[in-house]
Amino acid sequence: MSGADAQNVWEQPSPSAFRMNLRYIDWIWHVRDSVPLPEGQSAEEALDRIEPMLDQMDTTHERIGHSITFTRKAPVPQDPLSVFEDGELSIVATDQGRTLRYHLVSKALLFCFLLPVLFIGFGQLMLAAGNYQMAQAEAKKKADGAEKKDKKKDEAKVLELNPIDKMLGAPAPEKPKKDKEKERKPSATAAYVFSALFAILYVVGRFLEPWLVRRRFRARLESA
Repeated sequence: MSGADAQNVWEQPSPSAFRMNLRYIDWIWHVRDSVPLPEGQSAEEALDRIEPMLDQMDTTHERIGHSITFTRKAPVPQDPLSVFEDGELSIVATDQGRTLRYHLVSKALLFCFLLPVLFIGFGQLMLAAGNYQMAQAEAKKKADGAEKKDKKKDEAKVLELNPIDKMLGAPAPEKPKKDKEKERKPSATAAYVFSALFAILYVVGRFLEPWLVRRRFRARLESA
């Protein structure tokens, strides 16, 4: 191996390093937790109680030893794990006894996390486009300034009554209404509102769903 090849090998990040870096951000849409098994409950009995939770439409799961892996295409609303598309559940032995350890993945949480950023980007794009259009309109107004001054002079002449009309007491002509188009300033309020809504959904879901899942697993394991 040449010196250049050896240098390239050393510079390439290893897959384990990539997984370690991903671990720092995958908490956004991954849920990892554990629930202790009731005293005296075997691993087989625990999985027998958990497995019916995965018997839902469009959900496939596989049980190997003391572990269950599952994946689903279209979760149904009544599914107790509807927010999570993939996951792995395992019974492991710890110093405190047997424990159900689970790792769940939710694309819904990931979308709710990314959508606020996307809407903020749309909002900034709308502001930039609006400011550009306003700048063009302002330049056009300056270019048409001379023409507008001529129109105002003509309007002033039209408004003047001739002496005969004044003697007869004719009312003065009304000023023509100016068609002032209201210039709407660019606004990204709608984009920011949607961004805030999805941000709230993410925060609520990120804390509520793990709590609900843990409670459901615990209830299953402790059910008579």
